[in-house]
Amino acid sequence: MARLLSVRRLFAVCLCGSAAVFLIITLQVVEELGQFEQKAHRLPLKGRQELTQIQPDSSLLTEDKISAASEDWYPFIVWWSPLTGELGRLGECGSNRCFFTINKSHHAHPSTHAFLFYGTDLNVESLPLPRKEHHQWALFHEESPKNNYKLFHEPVITLFNHTATFSRHSHLPLTTQHLESLRVLTSHTYLLPLAQKNHLRHTLAPVVYVQSDCDPPSDRDVYVQELMKHIQVDSYGQCLNNKDLPPHLRDSTAMEEQSFYQILAQYKFILAFENAICDDYITEKLWRPLKLGVVPVYYGAPNVHMWLPSNRSAIVVDPNEPPEKLAQYLKRLDKNDWEYLTYLDWKMKQEISNQRLVKELKERSWGVQDITQDNFIDVFECMVCNRVWENINRQKEGLPPRLWQAEADHLKCPPPRLFDFSAAPPNSTSLRRIWRASYAQSEKEARALRRLVLRNTNFTLTQFWREVFTD
Repeated sequence: MARLLSVRRLFAVCLCGSAAVFLIITLQVVEELGQFEQKAHRLPLKGRQELTQIQPDSSLLTEDKISAASEDWYPFIVWWSPLTGELGRLGECGSNRCFFTINKSHHAHPSTHAFLFYGTDLNVESLPLPRKEHHQWALFHEESPKNNYKLFHEPVITLFNHTATFSRHSHLPLTTQHLESLRVLTSHTYLLPLAQKNHLRHTLAPVVYVQSDCDPPSDRDVYVQELMKHIQVDSYGQCLNNKDLPPHLRDSTAMEEQSFYQILAQYKFILAFENAICDDYITEKLWRPLKLGVVPVYYGAPNVHMWLPSNRSAIVVDPNEPPEKLAQYLKRLDKNDWEYLTYLDWKMKQEISNQRLVKELKERSWGVQDITQDNFIDVFECMVCNRVWENINRQKEGLPPRLWQAEADHLKCPPPRLFDFSAAPPNSTSLRRIWRASYAQSEKEARALRRLVLRNTNFTLTQFWREVFTD
C-alpha cells in the first residue's frame, strides 16, 4: 500500500511538472507576440507598411533559420474571422504544436503561416493582404449558402488551401455534423407504438411542420402551404402557424428539449425541409425524425439517399411533382398500417444497412456532443497545423512545399428555385423574391473578389463594389 502511495505521489509530481513546463512555453510565445506587436506599433507609418510587403526570401523559413530555431518555436495561426474569442492558445496536434490567436496585428509576423476564416463572418474589406508565399488560407463553413453566397462559387472557394464544409468533397467533411452517433438513430427512446399514434390521430394531424425561419432560399413555405390544401398539417413554428407549442417550448433554444421531442414523436410524419438545396447539406431536420421514430418527408440535399440509414427510411420530395400527389401518398400510408411500417422497419430491427453512413460515423475524426472525442473545430485547427508543419519539415529536407488547393465542389449549391404555385404564403416576406437575384449578384461579387485578392494588396469596400459593377 505504501509503495502504491509513493507511485501515485511520483505521478502527481511529474504531471504538475509537465503542466508547468507547458504553461511556461505558452507564456514565452505570448511574450514574443507582445514584443513583436510593440515593435510594430513603435515604427513610423512607413516602417509599418514595409512590414506588410511581400518578402518571399526573408519571411520564409530558410534551412539556416530552421536549424537554428529553438525547440520551443511554433508557427502562428491566426483566426482572421474567429469562431472563438481566445486571444492566444498553444494547441497540441499530435506531435505538432501551433500557436492560435485572433490578434490580426500578427499578419506580418514572420512566424505566421496560416489564416483561418469562419465563412459566415468573412468580411471582404478586411482580408490578410498582402498574402505572402507561405501564407495558407483555410475556410470553415458548415452553414447554409444564405449566410454568405459568395463562398459558393469557384472563383472564391478556390482561393483557399484548406476547407471544412458540409460537402463530402471538402478536406474535412462535416456532412454528419448534426448526427451524434449510430446509436441515437437506432434507439427506441422516443418510438411510440403505431396503435398509439393511430389513437392520437383523433386530435392530431398526420403531419407536423415546425419552422420559424420563413421564406428561405429553398422556398419551402410555399410548397408546404400548397400541401396543406390537400392534407392536414399541424404547424407549430412562426411559419404557417396554426398550432401553438407550450410556452416553455416556443423559444428556438428548446428544440432539443425532451418534452419537445415527445410532442413530435406522436406524429406519423414530419416535414423535414432544409432552408437551402445543396448536395450533402443535411441538418438536424432529417436526423431528428429518424431519431424519434417518425417518418421524415424530406426536401433538401438531392443526394440524401447516400446518407439515409436504409433505402426506405424517408419519403424524399420530388420538387417537380405537385404537392397534391405527395398528399395522396401520405394519406394512403396513414390508412395502411403495414405499408407505413415499412418505413420504420429499419428502426424496429435497429439495423442500418447504409454502409456509407456506418463507415462515415465510425471513421470521422471528431464527435458531436461527445466529451471523449475532439470537436470538429479542434480537428480543423489541427488539420491546418499539421499541414503547416509538413511543409516546414519538407523545407528542412530540401523538398518543395506541398500545395493544397480547394476545389469548386468543396462548397457548391445550385441557384435557388421558386415554386410557381399561384400565391405566396400569408405573411410572406420580401425575402422570397430576393434569393435568386442575390445568387446572381453573388456570382459577380465572387469574380470581383478573386480579381482583387490576386492583386495582393488591400482594398476598400468602395473599390470592391466598383469592381463588382464593372464585371
